[in-house]
Amino acid sequence: MKRFVFSAVIVVLAYQTASTQMLSYSRGQNVSPAFEGWEKNDDGSFNMMFGYMNRNWEEEVDVPIGPDNNISPGVPDQGQPTHFQPRRNRFVFKVRVPADWGKKELVWTLTTKGKTERAFASLREDSLVDNIVQASEQGALGAGVSSPAIRANVAPEITIDTGERRAQIGKPLTLVAIAKDDGVPRPRFGPDSREAERAAAARARATNSTPPAPVPRGTMTFDPAAQRPPSAITVGSQTGLRHSCFVYRGAGRVEFTPRQAKVWEDTRAGANSPWAPRWMAPAVPADGKYQVNVTFADPGQYTIRCMASDGALNTYKDIVVNVK
Repeated sequence: MKRFVFSAVIVVLAYQTASTQMLSYSRGQNVSPAFEGWEKNDDGSFNMMFGYMNRNWEEEVDVPIGPDNNISPGVPDQGQPTHFQPRRNRFVFKVRVPADWGKKELVWTLTTKGKTERAFASLREDSLVDNIVQASEQGALGAGVSSPAIRANVAPEITIDTGERRAQIGKPLTLVAIAKDDGVPRPRFGPDSREAERAAAARARATNSTPPAPVPRGTMTFDPAAQRPPSAITVGSQTGLRHSCFVYRGAGRVEFTPRQAKVWEDTRAGANSPWAPRWMAPAVPADGKYQVNVTFADPGQYTIRCMASDGALNTYKDIVVNVK
């Protein structure tokens, strides 16, 4: 009897601990920096890749460059964000280190809500990142999924005037971006994935073969016959290409029109893919041209980041705006 009671207590405590760990908060929590891995450049240098986890589901946290937000060794400002979007944000920025970096560490120190945390970056062999790793981390691949098409996938292209801009409080600033992609991988959710299934069924009918079973929503599959060749450049709603703009630096109030997607991951819904149900980034129009109006309510200097994503790989362009 005593043994049974003791075991029951352990189960209850374990359940309470797990329940506490699963709690989510709208605000009031800190932000943790994260080392995502490293990649090698053609000139022999390396890029240290960082992201972060904002433990809040709604609160956006601002931390200026300085004692509470710095990278060492080197100058404190090495391109890290000062405005932190909620939840998990992967592969947010890169810091280039020389070819002779060796076994040294690059450290990102971040203090929020009175708590200091650090991300330690080094060239450990098990931290090497390539496109397949990024796609997997972003939730674009199922377990063990790969194909020649996905291995040849390249990040989207995005063209936008990144010159410094000026704006006035209350007066919209118009940004126009042109985004292109190779059409790989196929969309995971939405009409594009259903169109791919219909195309596969039509091919089966034409060849008198057995049509594939419908793929449940939320499942990523790869059909080499349906993938566009990597050399093809496609735009618009027939691809998985998505676009979104958000504040990367700047602590003031900013409004985007049309309303932009929440660019963070809802881990309770699954993947950090633009095709996930809660990542409702608008599709790029058929001509690949995307326009957004940005209105500032407070003066200061802002960095607006525009992102094009195919769900596996992201491309960023930053625009500095001085607001008076």
